[in-house]
Amino acid sequence: MSETPIVATHDVSRVFTQGKIEVRALDGVSVEIHAGEFLAFTGPSGSGKTTLLNLIGALDTPTSGRVELEGKDLASMGRSARSHIRRDRIGFVFQAYNLIPVFTAFENAEMVVRLQGVSEEERTARVNKLLADVGLEGLEDRRPDELSGGQQQRVAIARALATEPAIVLADEPTANVDSATADTLLDLMQKLNEERGATFLFSTHDPRVMERAKRVVRLVDGRVDSDERRTP
Repeated sequence: MSETPIVATHDVSRVFTQGKIEVRALDGVSVEIHAGEFLAFTGPSGSGKTTLLNLIGALDTPTSGRVELEGKDLASMGRSARSHIRRDRIGFVFQAYNLIPVFTAFENAEMVVRLQGVSEEERTARVNKLLADVGLEGLEDRRPDELSGGQQQRVAIARALATEPAIVLADEPTANVDSATADTLLDLMQKLNEERGATFLFSTHDPRVMERAKRVVRLVDGRVDSDERRTP
């Protein structure tokens, strides 16, 4: 694990306004995350974990404080630069899968790599290898409605890794699958973390994710309540 953090938040706060009421979703959160971590943000509903993931993913900007990815201050970038950061350096796995219904598994996994301008030969090889790695060899031409929920989430994981991102952000990735499928998906992500060195950051309520995480950061009322590192 490198000494320089891949992600660092410095005294980050995020305030939302609902009518005349201000809601402080995050309140002075500082955390450092290093390449290769398998980290879960957890806490009760409304604790700020999804808000924090959105800030790290350059989907939102903090009200105050600073979020750095690979040493770059995300909030100081323009909208276009943040869009390129999301495309090139961050992989996303959502609980709703967010696959394009008319695209095949291959086309869904390939989509962002195509936007990067990677050559057809390279992206075909990369995506086919990833789909095989996630257990979808032979299912490349199936569309989402021809796949189970677990298989759709595997496509989403392949899509997230196809761009060779710095980090993968997974927001409640086991929420919409049964227990057996959740365990299989966690086995897969753990394997990708250990064998490929992929950095995974989860937002989760799922105790199965927390049991597997090498580090668990618990948020309560928008603040870091505890930060537990586990020995492999």
